[in-house]
Amino acid sequence: MTDVIIYHNPDCGTSRNTLGLIRNAGIEPHVIEYLKCPPSRTLLKSLIARMGVAVRDVFRIKGTPYHDLGLDDPKLTDDQLLDAMLAHPILINRPIVVTPLGVKLCRPSEAVLDLLPTPQGGEFRKEDGELVVVDAGRRLEQ
Repeated sequence: MTDVIIYHNPDCGTSRNTLGLIRNAGIEPHVIEYLKCPPSRTLLKSLIARMGVAVRDVFRIKGTPYHDLGLDDPKLTDDQLLDAMLAHPILINRPIVVTPLGVKLCRPSEAVLDLLPTPQGGEFRKEDGELVVVDAGRRLEQ
């Protein structure tokens, strides 16, 4: 059994598509609805570090209080930005996927394909009908 974790928002199409791609690879991930069960400060810092990105790169802006909270201020420290994410988990962009091959913010959803240790089990289309996987193990070339 492959250990895969997805920090998921079931109301997000990208997150649902990412979950679908994981399952299409024959993997049943550990699904964490991060709005109901947000990561701890230590875990969030670790996920960001493992992704190799800046704290600001993990912010979700659309549909969040990002601007209302003044989080676009370049003077804010990483600790202040983390405080905001912990106080308002909706600010954490999603989905974040953890596999034995790494950690990644999977936007677009097909970014998860680089993290999966098993090939896709068959054709996969996103909710909007876009074909992502042609057949078992073969991605659509971009």
